[in-house]
Amino acid sequence: MKIGIYTRSFQNTEQLAFAQKLVNLLNSRNIESLVYKPVLEEHPELGKNAFDSHDLHPESLDYLLSLGGDGTMLDTLTIVRNNRIPVLGINMGRFGFLASSQQEDIENTINELENKTYFIDQRSVIKLESDRQVFDDFPYALNDFVIHKKDSSSMITVHSYMNGVFLNSYWSDGLICSTPTGSSGYSLSCGGPLLFPGSGSFVITPIAPHNLNVRPAVVSDDSVLSFEIEGRDNSFLATLDSRSVTIQKGTQLAVKKADFRFCMVRLQDESYMDTIRKKLMWGLDNRN
Repeated sequence: MKIGIYTRSFQNTEQLAFAQKLVNLLNSRNIESLVYKPVLEEHPELGKNAFDSHDLHPESLDYLLSLGGDGTMLDTLTIVRNNRIPVLGINMGRFGFLASSQQEDIENTINELENKTYFIDQRSVIKLESDRQVFDDFPYALNDFVIHKKDSSSMITVHSYMNGVFLNSYWSDGLICSTPTGSSGYSLSCGGPLLFPGSGSFVITPIAPHNLNVRPAVVSDDSVLSFEIEGRDNSFLATLDSRSVTIQKGTQLAVKKADFRFCMVRLQDESYMDTIRKKLMWGLDNRN
């Protein structure tokens, strides 16, 4: 078995010590561990075997472990791409909505991987298309695509179309197009609904809309959503998950469901309902 280890960085010595503990645990079970090349170059004590995103193919790794928070987990999409390598999040951040495992449970986590007693959630991915090259060669997102005004400039107008038919003009600070996975993130904080994985939907959520009667809308993820942006500035921001670029006014943008899915490992004692109850504190009686 080959297991890859990815992280953005270690924020303290405790996190580095956990990564070393993980590598030692894998070695003790004769599991080959490969550390993301930039991380291994900075911390050679984590081993000798490295992997690079440019060299991955479906047989390169059996699993990829993401050490960090939700942002780190989102990064792994740009690493595994469409290779269908299962990714498991181990929470070393604060919230960890996408993480299925905690540091203290690492031995049980490895047991489940060895015994294959886990589940694979097939999460939908957004693809961005444009008449100009943006986001290099991988214009995909697991969470959301966001159009946003720059800095403190005045609001923008986002003319939106669904399958070529005019939907609405949003006078706002921006617009979020989210997958079910991303519905618990930025979209939720802007008043959007929570979508369950596998619901086959996108949610369109305006950011601080000028018209208060404009509300988030849920549409089929078989739809193609296209956008034209107007504003006083000549540029605006576009983001795919945590990646952000400046785009010039007049750029044609469209999003649709990608033709591949992100494989997320879910441990057998976890469910989406468990996650939202724990992370969003549903059902807690705070009246006392």
